[in-house]
Amino acid sequence: MKTEIQKLVAAAVADVLKDGNADIELPALDIERTRDPKHGHFSCNVAMRLAKSLGKPPRDIAAQIIAALPDADLIESTEVAGPGFINFTLTDNAFHAALFTMLKQQERYGNSEIGANKKLLLEYVSANPTGPLHVGHGRHAAYGACLANLLIATGHDVNQEYYVNDAGRQMDILALSVWLRFLELNGHAFEFPTAAYQGAYIKDIAAGLNAQSMLSKDLPANLFADLPQGDDDKDALLDRLIDRAKTALGEEGFGTVLQAGLQSILDDIRDDLAEFGVTFDKWFSENSLTSNGAVQRALDLLAKNGVTYEKNGAIWFRATDYGDEKDRVVVRDNGRTTYFASDIAYHLHKRERGYNELVNVWGADHHGYIPRVRAGLEAMGDTADCLHVELVQFVALYKGGKKAQMSTRSGEFVTLRELRSEVGNDAARLFFVMRANEQHLDFDLDLAKSSSNDNPVYYLQYAHARVCSVMRQLEERGYEWDKAEAEANLGLLTEDHECSLMLLLTRFPEIVEAAALQHAPQHVVFYLKELAGEFHAYYNAHKFIVDDSALRNARLMLVLATRQVMRNGLSLMGVSAPEHM
Repeated sequence: MKTEIQKLVAAAVADVLKDGNADIELPALDIERTRDPKHGHFSCNVAMRLAKSLGKPPRDIAAQIIAALPDADLIESTEVAGPGFINFTLTDNAFHAALFTMLKQQERYGNSEIGANKKLLLEYVSANPTGPLHVGHGRHAAYGACLANLLIATGHDVNQEYYVNDAGRQMDILALSVWLRFLELNGHAFEFPTAAYQGAYIKDIAAGLNAQSMLSKDLPANLFADLPQGDDDKDALLDRLIDRAKTALGEEGFGTVLQAGLQSILDDIRDDLAEFGVTFDKWFSENSLTSNGAVQRALDLLAKNGVTYEKNGAIWFRATDYGDEKDRVVVRDNGRTTYFASDIAYHLHKRERGYNELVNVWGADHHGYIPRVRAGLEAMGDTADCLHVELVQFVALYKGGKKAQMSTRSGEFVTLRELRSEVGNDAARLFFVMRANEQHLDFDLDLAKSSSNDNPVYYLQYAHARVCSVMRQLEERGYEWDKAEAEANLGLLTEDHECSLMLLLTRFPEIVEAAALQHAPQHVVFYLKELAGEFHAYYNAHKFIVDDSALRNARLMLVLATRQVMRNGLSLMGVSAPEHM
């Protein structure tokens, strides 16, 4: 509806401007829903936007535009309101036609092509492969997957990617942790470092390695000799142990342990996400950035553009020239490249693959990375505007009124798999996206498992199941829904609940579009809650299976359209639409 009105207004404005106003640029045609249907269904402020250019009062311009509107069955009446708004009241047939569209398009209703010709790479989750996914990662996964669904529904060419941080110090710590547990399994007793990865999954990986590995099971004599002591030296202790592990095992042996840990955890992450309904088109290895030359290409571009310099034996990038708070090291004094060098190389590689929009979903604690990565893109000769970063705030999980702790190193965390096992995929998916991603989320397990209207998952799914129940009752009473009779008698839908429901159903495509463009899946959740509320109110106030077949079939068409929209919205959120509850 909104799109059709925009086309009519555009034609009318073009007609008003055709005589002597060819140099005036057509302003944006913002068509908005009115707050109160008594003032029409839609409103447009284009007359006020044109007032300065035309040198006329907005109300006069609005009257001209109304006079120039093409004939359309869609519009029942128009009026000039306030300082120059144009209000549109639609015909009943416009809403009836929308019901036809909903049932004809079925799962495609709500889709559009506003993102056509936009090739977009969406990178999300990308948790370090050092342990199972916890509930915080689950929020990233749910948000990213819902955003992907919305972007695809609006015509974007979307590829979903997981960036595997399989290089760097955290992987060395993982390998060390697995090796030490491996030594324990072979009868060696020692104090396991508190700063190493503590979870039971480390022992499981070590057990698998022990069953198939040809690694030496002997404890190196000097492994724990002369180690740094105290809480302030935990990192130094780990680094010393990592060096000794590499010496004891050799490059190949240490690599074997590292790969055992990496593959085991990656397989677990991949399976966990797949069970959660989250799949990726590509799992991109950080290590590949070195092997495919992307890091060196990034460094060469920075040097070519004259934005690097040497200081204290290291190579620095002049990030402050591009709005960052300080310059950044790209090559350390020992010749090793930094994480930052890999970050900008990764984004260069994304652009080299032909993506014109890069959308990253990062944790809120990574907000400082945004200006430095944008600076890197710009310094390499690209545009920083191609990068859009959505920050996801932390999750606080409450169980039995107590807050659960989440720390991968200590092993004291609630995994995503444990959460899904307790509340189910549907509750986890919806709860994770029902608040804006930049807001903290308190996940109430008790609420997520309750069968009450206070639980939004139950409330939404119950609306869908209720329609299915109505259709089963129809069959039990020996009736069939007559589509032709329904279409011929939609004029009988005059009750306030019916008019409100039809009006709300037609908003769905606009909600999907707004949620996609604003990267805000919660808009769909808010809409579905409102739709469910309208339907439950309608259900409680009126009977659908009445003796009057004309009214019965018309009402059933309305509730079937409601079921379709509810199903489509739940699908976008990755939530099932059960027929029985």
